[in-house]
Amino acid sequence: MSPTLRHRLNNLAQAALILAGMGLLVWLTVRLVAGPAWAMVVLLVSLATMMAAPAVPRRVLLSAYGARRLDAAAFPGGIAMLAAIARRAALPRTPELWYVPSRLPNAFAMGRPEDSAICVTDGLLRLLDERELVAVLAHEVAHIAHRDLWIMGLADAMSRLVSVASWMGQVILVLNLPMLAAGLAVVPWSVVLLLVFSPTVMALLQLALSRSREFDADLGAARLTGDPEGLVSALLKLERRTGRFWEEIFLPGRRIPEPSLLRTHPPTEIRVSRLRSLLVPPQEQMMAMQGWQPPSQPAYPRFHRSGVYY
Repeated sequence: MSPTLRHRLNNLAQAALILAGMGLLVWLTVRLVAGPAWAMVVLLVSLATMMAAPAVPRRVLLSAYGARRLDAAAFPGGIAMLAAIARRAALPRTPELWYVPSRLPNAFAMGRPEDSAICVTDGLLRLLDERELVAVLAHEVAHIAHRDLWIMGLADAMSRLVSVASWMGQVILVLNLPMLAAGLAVVPWSVVLLLVFSPTVMALLQLALSRSREFDADLGAARLTGDPEGLVSALLKLERRTGRFWEEIFLPGRRIPEPSLLRTHPPTEIRVSRLRSLLVPPQEQMMAMQGWQPPSQPAYPRFHRSGVYY
């Protein structure tokens, strides 16, 4: 169940292409607003500042969530699970485990492999059994091991830079409307379209990158636990529980509509389908143990031109 070299290269190429597209859009937007002479200076200084200095210290975020750290005395089972998964992922340090007092079932990771933390909510701990919790923790550890948090931080920094440049460009256009109306200046429509739609395009690219990293983290969790069905069970529970939670607040007695395309996580049914494609039927397991492979195609990760396992 380990990812092959082809799989790793495909996912690396996909992430590199999306980030390259985002970088090109950043360059075009900043160059349009700042001019060719200052575009590179503004771009390098802005990105270096946003990436070098963390936006908000981790402790501040955890304090805002009202989180408290769980140790071996408070949650021995969870700490043992996380330590075992971290060892299998070859992390240099086991992530800290934090408890968030929220009814909404959720888990998220923070930091880098050398210094990371995983937060789990009260709703998640009450909803999942031990097998499912192991799968969710493995999913978050996979995010940390793949350095997805750094990649998404870079994408977010570029997205924010484009939003600022777009806003400044639109302000400049509004201030020059009298000159445009008098015919003293001409602005190509391509410039207007770039300023208006560049933040939206950046957001879509950021969503595409986030979805690809979610698929890869699912595969990483299955590899770490050897139990894709555990993550499938957790995802289905989370889908049902989250739907009921929001229905109780906004749509009592009614089903929520289909998930929007504009979401950071892929649809659950697609994630479940891909995870279940990793499962080998018991008959094929017995045949493999006896040294004979069936003529049909074995169920292992397949690859698609999108670069994620399919």
